[in-house]
Formats: sequence, structure tokens, C-alpha cells
Amino acid sequence: MLTPRIMQHSMRRLAVHHPARASTVLSQLARPVAITSPTLSLQKRTSTTEQAPIPPSTAYSILEQQRLKRPVSPHLGIYKPQITWIPSILNRLTGSILSGGLYIFGAAYLVSPLFGWHLESATMAAAVAGWPLAVKFLLKMGVAWPFVFHSVNGVRHLMWDMGRGITNAQVARTGWAVVGVSVVGALGLALI
Repeated sequence: MLTPRIMQHSMRRLAVHHPARASTVLSQLARPVAITSPTLSLQKRTSTTEQAPIPPSTAYSILEQQRLKRPVSPHLGIYKPQITWIPSILNRLTGSILSGGLYIFGAAYLVSPLFGWHLESATMAAAVAGWPLAVKFLLKMGVAWPFVFHSVNGVRHLMWDMGRGITNAQVARTGWAVVGVSVVGALGLALI
């Protein structure tokens, strides 16, 4: 690290005291890849303060023209879904669903006496008991699967934090394992 600093300092002093000689020395050094001209010329830029100020309306139109020429970043639609990023997205979604549901139910439970709602366990069990089996099963799966998936995938992330299972093959294998275990676990909880 010291050598490049010494070189920079030396070249700066040479450029200040002997500009013509600095150009010769620079031409003898390795040329950057971007320079394609046969002769090396030092780049000179005029100061932007020498120009008249641009009115805001003109500056905005210039900015609009520059934005039209910018490349557009590719979207998720061009990528093939991979097991490496699907559990990552699902982990965020299930965490949001679980925490959002907990906050909503908690707030509703706190304000239920004010509105005359009956959210006690006995009242809710009696209300759900009258539902068809298919509806109860779907409701249980809707609650159980995000919980099981988020829990199992959380264990997977804890293993990664310990430095285990972070090769590409292991990440793909554990991703499919998390999906399988979460479906089986959710089915088991929903059938109880």
C-alpha cells in the first residue's frame, strides 16, 4: 500500500514542477485500457463555473432527456424461480402474516369489551364448531403452514449463522427440506 502512495506523490510533484516531463513519464508507463489513441494526451476539462447558469426549466428538461437514456433494470419476470430465493421471500411473507395477525387479533381482543365483541376462547370455539370440516381444515392450514414454515426456515437461518449448510448444494437441499417439512407439519397440525 505504501508503494502506490509514493508513486502518486511523486507523480503529483513531477506534474506540478515539470508538466512536460510528467507527460513523457506517463506515456512510458502502462497505459490504461480505456485509452485507445496512439498518443497520450492529458485530459482537460473546463470548469462548470465558467458557463452561464442554466435556468431551472432547461435543467429539468436536460434531466428528463438523461433519464430517458438510462438503462432499465430487469425485473423478476425474466428470472427462473429458484429454491434459493423462494424460501427467502416466503419467510418474509409468513413473518409479516404471523406478526400482522397477532397484532390485529391482540388489538381486537383489547377493544372487544368496548364494542361488545365476544372474543373469549369458549365463544370462538362454539362459533367454529358449527363450521363445515373443509372450512375448519382450510382455516387451520392457513394458520399452521405460515407458522411451521417460518419456524423451520428460522432454524435453517440459525444454522447459516453458525456457518453450516451455506454451499449452493446444501442451500438448495435444505430449501426443499423446509418446504416438505412445513407442508407435512402443517397437515399434521391441521388434522388435530
